[in-house]
Amino acid sequence: MLSEFFKMPEAAGGAVYFLFGDAEESAKPKVYIGQTSDLKKRFVKHNKEKDFWQRAVVMLSRADSLTTTHSVYLERLCIQRAKEADRYTIENDTNGNKLNTTKPLEAECEELFETGETLMSTLGFALFDKPSDPPLASNLYYCAAAGTDARAQYTPEGMVVLKGSKARATVTDSFKGKPFYATRLKLQEAGILQPAGDALVFTQDYVFKSPSSAAAIIVGNNMNGWVTWKNQAGDTLDAVVRQV
Repeated sequence: MLSEFFKMPEAAGGAVYFLFGDAEESAKPKVYIGQTSDLKKRFVKHNKEKDFWQRAVVMLSRADSLTTTHSVYLERLCIQRAKEADRYTIENDTNGNKLNTTKPLEAECEELFETGETLMSTLGFALFDKPSDPPLASNLYYCAAAGTDARAQYTPEGMVVLKGSKARATVTDSFKGKPFYATRLKLQEAGILQPAGDALVFTQDYVFKSPSSAAAIIVGNNMNGWVTWKNQAGDTLDAVVRQV
């Protein structure tokens, strides 16, 4: 739908922008963060040269108050914060350009970033969302099937499997060739799942879109995550969340 966007007056202006791609070839979704004084020209170029992205988000000023200095500073700030959150694979080759800026301009850009951060999250792009505070035991769910030892939180984003959780090192024959098996291999290639003794251990918190995908990858078999995940009292996720 780029042609539709190019008809909009905003396409002729400048902005900070984000190109998003799904996690088809990697363990995490991808993003490219850039800034430009001519969105149409830049998007035409990216459409020809970058094939990973399906969606774009543009952050601009309705008052046309974003100068080139603002955009360059915001681009670098967004790349930095996205790397800190570690939710996406950053496709940028650099960290952005570093400028000698005044404190008032930096404060203005920080305020603009906070607004953009909130809007991005509302739109469903958790690019800047850092891992939450350690969950209370009452909010945890456990997976112990087939000798696994995993902990997770059920959130609006999905099932957040926590760092240190142990997955089974092997998978069943029936699991091989299935989509979740491919995802499991990608997690291993990315170092998110690493061998540790007779198990695979999560090296960071990782968000799965559903309880079943999280359970299947941890156990190495097709699983119904709604009944596999249980809280400290032994109640299934299904009983706590869906049967209330």
